[in-house]
Amino acid sequence: MIGQDIAFAPLIPLSALLPLAVLAALIAGYGLYRRARGGWWRLAGLTVLLLALSNPSLVTEKREPIKDVAVVVIDQSPSQKIGDRTARTEKAASAVREKLSRFSDLDVRVVRAGGGADGTEVEETRLMEAMTRAVSDVPRGRLAGAILITDGQVHDVAASLPSLADFGPVHALLTGEKDEGDRRLTIVQAPSFGIVGKDITFTIRVDDLPGGGGDDLAGVTLRQDGQDPMMMSVPVGQEVPITLPLSHGGLNIVELTAEAGRRELTLANNRAAVVVNGVRDRLRVLLVSGEPHAGERTWRNLLKADPAVDLVHFTILRPPEKNDGTPIRELSLIAFPIRELFEMKLSEFDLIIFDRYKKRGVINNMYLANIAEYVEKGGAFLEASGPTFATPMSLYRSPIGTVLPAEPTGRVMEEPFKPTVTDLGKRHPVTAGLTDAADGVGPWGRWMRQIDVTADKGSVVMSGAEGRPLLILDRVGQGRVAQLASDHFWLWSRGFEGGGPQAELLRRLAHWLMKEPELEENDLRTAVDGSRITITRRSLEPDTRPLTVTSPADLAQQVEMRDGGNGQAVGTLIASEPGIWRVTDGEKSAVAVVGAVNPPELADVRSTPEPLTPALKATGGGFYWLGGDGSQVPGIRRVRPDRDAAGSGWLGLRGNGDHVVTGVTQTPLLPGLPVLLLALGMLVLAWRREGRG
Repeated sequence: MIGQDIAFAPLIPLSALLPLAVLAALIAGYGLYRRARGGWWRLAGLTVLLLALSNPSLVTEKREPIKDVAVVVIDQSPSQKIGDRTARTEKAASAVREKLSRFSDLDVRVVRAGGGADGTEVEETRLMEAMTRAVSDVPRGRLAGAILITDGQVHDVAASLPSLADFGPVHALLTGEKDEGDRRLTIVQAPSFGIVGKDITFTIRVDDLPGGGGDDLAGVTLRQDGQDPMMMSVPVGQEVPITLPLSHGGLNIVELTAEAGRRELTLANNRAAVVVNGVRDRLRVLLVSGEPHAGERTWRNLLKADPAVDLVHFTILRPPEKNDGTPIRELSLIAFPIRELFEMKLSEFDLIIFDRYKKRGVINNMYLANIAEYVEKGGAFLEASGPTFATPMSLYRSPIGTVLPAEPTGRVMEEPFKPTVTDLGKRHPVTAGLTDAADGVGPWGRWMRQIDVTADKGSVVMSGAEGRPLLILDRVGQGRVAQLASDHFWLWSRGFEGGGPQAELLRRLAHWLMKEPELEENDLRTAVDGSRITITRRSLEPDTRPLTVTSPADLAQQVEMRDGGNGQAVGTLIASEPGIWRVTDGEKSAVAVVGAVNPPELADVRSTPEPLTPALKATGGGFYWLGGDGSQVPGIRRVRPDRDAAGSGWLGLRGNGDHVVTGVTQTPLLPGLPVLLLALGMLVLAWRREGRG
């Protein structure tokens, strides 16, 4: 390609040439004004002289054209998998590449966007970001524009508008159908935290897009933490508040599913989740010590060390049968509020601990029966046995005995022993891996006394002297019971022979008794790290059966489990899309929320140009419905930068005409000596004309 232009290289500095040109113009102009003879010859001579001094030349460039760059962005977001959109997209992409290949002055870059780098899908469709990043190394003067093959649901248009200046026309080929309809479930408002035992309220809305509803009702299914579902009907197009109790600490997940509408594109956005982190306001604990002893303060100190524990502690100092003549005025003025504690306010306590208590008539059988009933209805009870547990005064011989898992044999073993975690205890979350939590380094310290019991029920997680049961855990009705067959727990707190993990053991005991999910011995739990789902099955018996995992798109797959030790089997899965993943082993189930709880990608899955309209208008592009199988794409033209780039049945890509110069040739237009002679001749003619006048 050849390009020509005229260039000037003055023989004298421009600062001198310009004043001479002005002076010559004044002289010639004055002569013409006075109608002097030879004025025109003088003007011609001065003009030629000035042109000669400016030294004009013809510059001929050898130019090599530079190809413009166009980018084709293929949307691979989750909404593109609806209906025939994926097949239509691939057909259109093939047709567009074929049409663009006909332009020899155009380089085409194809970008697939909408999916994660590892093949997973993202929460938002960010095509504009992918488009600009694909040509970030190309000068704006070489950009021909872009063609987006998408359903129109793009979420980064507003943020990218400033970067589209001089980008070239951006066009959209829409893969869906016109006037699509869909039903969606939206979480309008939901709390992030809640108090355990209190109600939480969140607001949902069911919409039939693009706008219908009227007086229609939609069925909604609620499932809290994988439990049995609850059904309700909500009006379409209205915000509806829902109130549920918060049953436990940690993550509480409420799944909601709306039934299919009359016009449905996908059921993926008919599901949503509310994730609330449950926190306990205060843990109310009632500690009743049967008599003063060396370990009494240990229980108190351990419980008071936790600021979240509200402790009520009573020690029975004077049983009714004691009569030593002490004057009433010298006795304690604070009476043991038996009726208030064990009848009126019993249900307000989260945990009740009896430490070395024996039947002495202080708490009568009616109140002890209340405690047994409290456990049956969901309460938590911990009994730490003393020597009297092996006598007829044993608490086991009271109504509380109906909820205790171990029966005394009548023998008290007064001999040193080291508490040991049983084989079952190595799998139970209360004692599994407990050696890792020991306060000191080395083996645990010894205890000196144990009450011999026979565990008729429950799980023996620790053993003591002669391998006899030391710590027994049991479920009774809706509640839970822990029984410690020794009153020498305090030796660990005193650091005797190195002590032991007394604080961690008590914390785990309390959490298990309070039914905290992380301490469940037979449970199925999930943890999410990015797109990786880690599934943990905890069981008292080895169990590595594969699990069934169902994706948000209702596609099921099997996940193999491996033994992770400490009563756990572990499996992992890379989530291919955001949303709610359901896990089950046929008996227990759990859910995992990947990415945003309610991702924008699924908020509206209808195919529409509306989200892209600002970008199309800003760049002069247009949108086109593909229809059919996607192979009938509009015609593609190259247009000048100042011309329209979109029309009926065609789209245009900018032709910039950019090039690089590979060679330059300069040819003088006014040879020096001939031009000088010509100028002098004209001036001589002007002088002679004036001389004759």
